[in-house]
Formats: sequence, structure tokens, C-alpha cells
Amino acid sequence: MKVMHVGELKAKFSMILDLLRQGEEIVVAFGRKNENVAVLVPYDEYRQRNVIKLGNLADKATCKIKKDFALDDDYLIGE
Repeated sequence: MKVMHVGELKAKFSMILDLLRQGEEIVVAFGRKNENVAVLVPYDEYRQRNVIKLGNLADKATCKIKKDFALDDDYLIGE
């Protein structure tokens, strides 16, 4: 996993995209103390990390909820 300062990231953005396409993960550091503030990961890996496992059905089923799914708070809490 590479660590890059935000200035280097801005200067080499196209190269960073190529590294991500190759499966590389990149930590973004910021400020004088080079504080790690973010991690860039390839999109396919991001999608795999965000799959919700369903308790007893873990590794047997998945559930995806679309962004436009509407459910109001009152229905959710049973009022």
C-alpha cells in the first residue's frame, strides 16, 4: 500500500488512476504531520467491502438496497 501526500496525488492523478486499475491501494496523507486521512481503493474492491452479510445467511445470500428505496422513519420505528 502506497502512501502519498495530497500534493503528490494532485500532481500525479492520472498515474494514481492507473495504479488503482492495477489493484493498488493508496493512503492519502495531509498536512505538515502527514496525517493519514483517506484510503483510495479500486472500485471493485470497494463494492466487495460494502456487501452486507445477513447473519445466519452469511456467505449464502446477499442483500442490496437501491439508493432510491423510500422508507419513512415512522414506518421504520413502527409508529
